[in-house]
Amino acid sequence: MKTLSLFFASLFLCSFIVAQHSKRTDIDSKVNALIKQMTLDEKIAQMTQPDYNAIRNTGSDIVKYSFGSILWGGDSEVKDITPQGWSDVYDSLQRLSQKTRLKIPILFGIDAVHGHNNVDGAVIFPHNVGLGATRNPQLVEQVALVTGKEIKATGIHWTFAPCVAVARNERWGRTYESYGEDPELVAQLGVAYVKGIQGASLSDQNSVLACVKHFIGDGGTVNGDDQGETTLDEASLRRLHLPGYVEAMKAGAKSIMVSFNSWNGNKMHGHKYLLTNVLKGELKFDGFLVSDWAAIDQLSGDYKDNIQQSINAGLDLIMIPNGPGQQNSYIDFMRLLKELVKEKKVEMSRIDDAVRRIVKVKFEMGLFENPFVARSRAATVGSQENRSVAREAVRQSLVLLKNEKNALPLSKNAKSILVAGKSADDIGVQCGGWTIIWQGKKGNILSGGTTILQGVKNTVSKETTVKYSVDGSGADSGDVAIVVVGEEPYAEMFGDRDDLTLSSDDHAMVERLKAKGIPVIVVLLSGRPMIVNSTLDKSNAFIAAWLPGTEGQGIADVLFGDYAPTGKLPHSWPKNMQQIPINIGDKNYDPLFPYGYGLTYAADKAMN
Repeated sequence: MKTLSLFFASLFLCSFIVAQHSKRTDIDSKVNALIKQMTLDEKIAQMTQPDYNAIRNTGSDIVKYSFGSILWGGDSEVKDITPQGWSDVYDSLQRLSQKTRLKIPILFGIDAVHGHNNVDGAVIFPHNVGLGATRNPQLVEQVALVTGKEIKATGIHWTFAPCVAVARNERWGRTYESYGEDPELVAQLGVAYVKGIQGASLSDQNSVLACVKHFIGDGGTVNGDDQGETTLDEASLRRLHLPGYVEAMKAGAKSIMVSFNSWNGNKMHGHKYLLTNVLKGELKFDGFLVSDWAAIDQLSGDYKDNIQQSINAGLDLIMIPNGPGQQNSYIDFMRLLKELVKEKKVEMSRIDDAVRRIVKVKFEMGLFENPFVARSRAATVGSQENRSVAREAVRQSLVLLKNEKNALPLSKNAKSILVAGKSADDIGVQCGGWTIIWQGKKGNILSGGTTILQGVKNTVSKETTVKYSVDGSGADSGDVAIVVVGEEPYAEMFGDRDDLTLSSDDHAMVERLKAKGIPVIVVLLSGRPMIVNSTLDKSNAFIAAWLPGTEGQGIADVLFGDYAPTGKLPHSWPKNMQQIPINIGDKNYDPLFPYGYGLTYAADKAMN
């Protein structure tokens, strides 16, 4: 019987392998046949990715130029940012692709980096730094799966995620986009995200194409400067910053975004050795490489030279934020690349290679067969089921740094609780950057979700009085204070900091409350470790909550003992700015809290 079972298992495996080989062969045949029909202009169009806001004459230009891809990047959004609004615009643009000569569907990309974060009503998950604290690949895969469902519900099918940067200096304003300082952790969670967002097959109904970014070394720049210089020997670059890409490719990632940064003086967008020799050659990457936002413009030379450098280095698809009438527009790109081919400065074989990579992924995604939105999925966006996954991610991301005399968990039957701090009732601050708008924004910026204050109110008994104070005033001796402090929203370019010390206003609020002799529970909202020593000393308990997203209820779950803290630091926590950069494995390693630190308590001891 056992022999028979093994026989059928082997037969099934053989049948699966044959079917997969047949499918690949069929796609290769379709790709070759399509490329044979394409003119040079149509091939270059497949390599062109204008930003939505750059397309001046949307209807005529999409049909005229046959763009291979369109992105919504930064603050580029549709007027109606509800799921219905996004779906309507997506379908209207995709219909235009069917009016082109070859009817090649457009590949649409968006920065959905912690949920479908440009959509009102979508679930916003903790940023990657919080997911790194969970140490839970299964949870991260589930987060990605839910994110994919919400993205696909609006028709969009490509997200510029996961970021597998290994953040080595907390001054860097994109630290929160990294899972942590350890390459192994980053690779593990990056793989989980790719598996979750892409599913078993790129053609699955909920599958969204992942884009692993930013190749390579973006988290290791000198002084944490965004788009800066990474100075490392090649062995160190590979050891620290390459594993995330290697493992993501093994997991099936088919697109990689190239980084703004330089490596030892050479910009990545012109680095043929790393892009072609290493990535496409040595590592056998068979997907396509996309540039970052206008990043080829930073290469030396004029725009034509930059195009030549980047395409010959191995870039396949170029992200272009400028439109007609602007310098370095998509019209300039297409014209100049055609000139370069005619002048034999870019070989036709390089063009064909880029187009083959792009078009093959479109076939693998099933875009030719199913280019439009499945409208029945819209109801899933922001569903309670999806929010429950985000709530669990928040619970597991919190890191308890201090719990003096078992100050936590709090009693749900406490007589009076003061919730203090301007960020305690601010969904925008909870979510951080890359939420509705590029840099994020304070306030009620999207519908759905729960603030920390509301989470507390939802949790305590009917007999408990919950007071709210922006500055911590109004506290009585019988109160327990939950004080929410930390950073305000920011994103790339504007998030770099020379001083990560907690604001004087936040510290003063904690001091005032402590002086009243009441227990003070500090909840820190931040995209990275901060210098908090004096505030930490004044607190009875201290939680690093990172940027938790829309589900503030998850924080209340931990505060009141419905969930015991499990989060572990994804970054070493510095004592002062002079210690930064500080990373596990340093020769003189003496952090305030080490990498992997995190306290807990028994949930069943909550005084309910």
